[in-house]
Amino acid sequence: MAGARPSQLHDAITLARTAHAGQVDKLGVAYIYHPLAVMQRVSGTDAKIVAVLHDVVEDTEVTLDDLRSRGFSKDIVEAVDAVTKVKGEPLDESMARVKANPLALIVKKADISHNADPARQKGLSDESRVRLTGKYEKSARLLGTTLVVILEQFGASRSGEPVAEMHGA
Repeated sequence: MAGARPSQLHDAITLARTAHAGQVDKLGVAYIYHPLAVMQRVSGTDAKIVAVLHDVVEDTEVTLDDLRSRGFSKDIVEAVDAVTKVKGEPLDESMARVKANPLALIVKKADISHNADPARQKGLSDESRVRLTGKYEKSARLLGTTLVVILEQFGASRSGEPVAEMHGA
């Protein structure tokens, strides 16, 4: 299994920026900051590509076929597919699919770590924070770990702020 070329990481970032253009998260922050932050938490070109693309199929018009036609490897497309939520699918089935794909598993843990990062959650209401933390704790358990371990493994944010160089600032 050959790894992705470094230029494909640039292509993935460009695709994610375009696909997520105009989207904002629950706090009104440009959505692209999330996949870029997840990308920062993983190592290896393939994992970084999956990380930056992890929400494009779920939250935009981009399809798995689009990823294939752009030259992303079978391993990358399968990992993106594994982390893509299927409407109506129970969480245990979703996490089982993630757990079965090593590349998807590492990216999903990084995704959970960013979503559950206390610095990122500080702007949410107490009710939202409690609800989401419960969801992330359950997801972590289904992946065979705990939220505390994920936060330690992937380093909860040091500042909670987007990294300027990742965002063209």
